[in-house]
Amino acid sequence: MTTAVFRYIDTSAIPPGTRPWVKVDADASSFKLSEHKHAVDNLRGREGEFTIDNSGFAVFREPSSETAFTDDAAIRGTYYREVEALLRKRVPGVKKVVIFDHTIRRRIPGAARAPVQQVHVDQTPRAAEVRVRRHLPAEEAEELLKGRFQIINVWRPIGHPASDFPLAVVDWRTTKPDDFVPVDLLYPKREDFAVDSDDRGKEVLPDESLRYSTEGYEVRGETMSVAPSDAYKYYYQKDMTPDEVLLLKCYDSWGDGEPQGKKGIALRTPHTAFVDPQTPADAPGRQSIEIRCLVFFK
Repeated sequence: MTTAVFRYIDTSAIPPGTRPWVKVDADASSFKLSEHKHAVDNLRGREGEFTIDNSGFAVFREPSSETAFTDDAAIRGTYYREVEALLRKRVPGVKKVVIFDHTIRRRIPGAARAPVQQVHVDQTPRAAEVRVRRHLPAEEAEELLKGRFQIINVWRPIGHPASDFPLAVVDWRTTKPDDFVPVDLLYPKREDFAVDSDDRGKEVLPDESLRYSTEGYEVRGETMSVAPSDAYKYYYQKDMTPDEVLLLKCYDSWGDGEPQGKKGIALRTPHTAFVDPQTPADAPGRQSIEIRCLVFFK
């Protein structure tokens, strides 16, 4: 076990009637954060207690043939196929998998994407439904939306154990609906967006003087920030290795509280990078890849 400080959206500082926003390519948002200390339990040795249905996350040992993750074609080819096979192996009842983006995070100078140190969920229910309609033919999308679907983020360290800035997850069973705050996701405007729907991995760091300007950006998604609560139970896979994967449930149409929801099924997984005071000072900067997948069930 360790103890760490976690960052949350400060709902008291959001002006009434306004919609909070955050940028995908910069550490910039329209809201302030508050900090709270929590204990974090180590999952190692207890992995079998947690599933994406009961807690919203699961850890498995699943080595990959990819190691450096520097070849985009190999990621979108070989690694995407590995991820689909992994989901079919580890998640019961999968009928179809559609991988719609990936993000590589490296805590090194000049990296376009760094670990996110704020408790959040990748998609809102509305954004999840939009994803289905965006990435599948209209008739097929409408039919699949009648059944169960999920968005799962498949998270893996790159190159070395993720001792630096590890990923913490909140057990869904310790959350309640009003803990979650919808936030607009701002992307840089791209001329090729009409013909290239891939959002991720193409940004460059913006000029520092424009960090908090929304000029040149557009709303192209919706994420969820999380308000603080003493009830949360945090977990992490200490020194998680590149041979391990963490499945994070971003959304489940059968999640408790949804129109098709089933009682007790996890709806989503709050998560964040955090500073572990137990991390050795000479630990290399965290590098990781996350693959976001639409998963449809039989």
